[in-house]
Amino acid sequence: MPKNKGKGGKNRKRGKNENEEEKRELVYKEDGQEYAQVVRMVGNGRLEAQCIDGKKRMCHIRGKMRKKVWVGNGDIVLLGLRDYQDEKADVILKYTADEARVLKQYGELPENIRINDTDVVLEGEDNENAEFFDFDDVADI
Repeated sequence: MPKNKGKGGKNRKRGKNENEEEKRELVYKEDGQEYAQVVRMVGNGRLEAQCIDGKKRMCHIRGKMRKKVWVGNGDIVLLGLRDYQDEKADVILKYTADEARVLKQYGELPENIRINDTDVVLEGEDNENAEFFDFDDVADI
């Protein structure tokens, strides 16, 4: 039998994520692109996103990002709009929370958008289904 001379196989190498510490250049939107916030994950590499222009679009996560960049509810993403389908778009880039805060400071994102929350409802909107209560009220019952 051959002797093992290495320190492990591909599973050991798979756990490393060297590019996590690097700062990347902030990417702004261009023509045919729009900022959006993820409303819900649909599955099969698709998601529903609320765009800054006010429309809800069904989006497809591009293959380069699919298993490397994890997109979740409430994340700020950059979408590539389709010329032939206005209700569909493609996710080009996912912004980190810090990058989204910088975009908000520069005025690219509106002030009423929540960045670091899993609750995707914009602060200015009324939500009929939301019922908030205080735990102090429950103790009185």
